[in-house]
Amino acid sequence: MRSIVTLSEFIMERQADFPYASGDLSRLLADIGVAAKIINHQVNKAGLQDILGAEGTSNVQGEEQMKLDVISDKALFNAVRWGGQVCGAASEENERYHAFDNEISRKSKYVILFDPLDGSSNIDVNVSIGTIFSIFRRKSSVGDLANVNDFLQKGSEQVAAGYVIYGSSTMLVYTTGHGVNGFTLEPSIGEFCLSHEDMKIPEEGTIYSINEGNIRTCSEAVQEYVAWCQASDKKTKRPYTARYIGSLVADVHRNLIKGGIYMYPGTTKNPEGKLRMQYECNPLAFIVEQAGGKASDGAQRIMDIQPRELHMRSPLFIGSKHMVERIESLLAKEQIKVQ
Repeated sequence: MRSIVTLSEFIMERQADFPYASGDLSRLLADIGVAAKIINHQVNKAGLQDILGAEGTSNVQGEEQMKLDVISDKALFNAVRWGGQVCGAASEENERYHAFDNEISRKSKYVILFDPLDGSSNIDVNVSIGTIFSIFRRKSSVGDLANVNDFLQKGSEQVAAGYVIYGSSTMLVYTTGHGVNGFTLEPSIGEFCLSHEDMKIPEEGTIYSINEGNIRTCSEAVQEYVAWCQASDKKTKRPYTARYIGSLVADVHRNLIKGGIYMYPGTTKNPEGKLRMQYECNPLAFIVEQAGGKASDGAQRIMDIQPRELHMRSPLFIGSKHMVERIESLLAKEQIKVQ
């Protein structure tokens, strides 16, 4: 019988992967696990308390905040503010980053960015939602306050990233650059337990995920790719299956396990895309690449892009390697025609 390995045990066992970290990164990941349990508890009882629906406020993107957005944001900030492992934090829900101005935080080595509750528009209809996080080593001098350059690093400089999906079961999936591992929350003991070890995404898949309601506002190359996915061909196992939950974490998580591609391209209305580079694209790209997949903005690797601002947006094509490469090829041909 397989012995149970908890998240805390697994993190400590992998401490040897980070000889420079002195345990700080391990403790930070453990703190995130605690915050995820708090958020999960709130999500599970949402229908029984007055925490469904809109908060009546908007976030920095002008999007209506849901009550659970605010609760989740506070839970994560509280979890990392006092742990002593980060000198600052940034959230998709806030316009500015927060530099923690106390002695222990000033001496900390890391900064964290997070989307506290991805897919929150689905809360009221009980669809899977999630939390996404990204961790970097600070660029500013230890002892100083964190500054904006700490948060505007390329995705390739991430030291850890992960997500939590709150669904039929609650899972935490993360990477530190040494593969991807998934942990399922065991309610009876209140612990995340290793359930998906060394996750790998198939190089080819049969699922495509895109909001087809916007397809006519996408480029001709994207429309051509979707038409190709829908065409019949026994050799390539087409037509592919369309699956779109509308919750980024849930769509990427499914494709990570089963193989597939998730697409949120630029449109005539939003040519730069809608997903946030630092809170969504980079952390998910790190995870998918570590699992053997690929993540692109259609022209280049997501994690090679230098972010220009804290809430920069980007198109995203992410998932099975060969599927992403095909759409990249079509987009490249389209670009040559334009030139």
